[in-house]
Amino acid sequence: MNRLTVPVGVVLLMSVMLVALGVGAVAIPVTDVWHALLGEGDEQVLAIVRTLRAPRVVLAALVGAGLAMSGGALQGTLRNPLAEPYLLGVSGGAAVGAVVAFAFGGASPLVITLAAFGGAAAATLLVALLARVAGGRAEPRLLLMAGVVVGAFANAVILVALADAPPDRLRGALWWMMGSTTDATWGAVARTAVALAVFGGVLVVRARDLDLLALGEEPAAALGADVDAAARRTFLVASWLAAATVAAVGLIGFIGLIVPNLARALGAHRHRALLVVSALYGAVLLVAADVAARSVRAPVELPLGAVTAIVGVPFFLARLRRLA
Repeated sequence: MNRLTVPVGVVLLMSVMLVALGVGAVAIPVTDVWHALLGEGDEQVLAIVRTLRAPRVVLAALVGAGLAMSGGALQGTLRNPLAEPYLLGVSGGAAVGAVVAFAFGGASPLVITLAAFGGAAAATLLVALLARVAGGRAEPRLLLMAGVVVGAFANAVILVALADAPPDRLRGALWWMMGSTTDATWGAVARTAVALAVFGGVLVVRARDLDLLALGEEPAAALGADVDAAARRTFLVASWLAAATVAAVGLIGFIGLIVPNLARALGAHRHRALLVVSALYGAVLLVAADVAARSVRAPVELPLGAVTAIVGVPFFLARLRRLA
């Protein structure tokens, strides 16, 4: 890996976060943003930067890092560069749990978070079960196909759950489904940071499992790896990490697809390095996407998930064509 990859990523992240803190209904120069972060300057600017925008920007960075790490782990587990939590139905399962809880009045952060984790766990089990029923074992190709089916089923369940929801609750749930950092709070930042530290930390510590799985089942087993146990453990931890991001900001796709491929292009081939680089550049990409969501059609704000899909779908098709 190029030794400049991480320093350049850090500079990019700091730069895009400073820009993001200045973008909004009230434009704030970067110099004033910096002074506000230091606790200096006009009180109104201080309130806008530190109370309104800072949690949003930090949450976007944490979610981007989490999605990118989850995608990198899933790609390594399945040995497929097109795998990611959104396409595997994991994010959809988490969204089912969270949206159903939201639609039936469970609006507290704790309830939504627990519901998202429950939905992700159920989706993970269902994907594995479908793959085993179809092929006798959880092969990577079958897991991807099962993930697409579970994702479609999750969308149907969400629509049924919202069919008779009150208009105000329906609007809130639909906006949340499309992904948004608008209602970010420091509490959400703290919860997401803990999830990233725990689940992301486990993935980094167990990165050797991914290196072995990437060799294929027989070579990994010959080197002493318990292939099935390692794959299940990684798949589950990556799914929980994705669920934490869904609980924080809703459905956001394709970050977990794009960024790990970018990390490999930058020379991060061993999975410990790949996960770290993916986390860094995933944060950069999602903060930049959030800036675009706020500014492209200002004062109208676009759904964050729509912005990432506009970039992600062409990337997916290009990668699919290269692999064909």
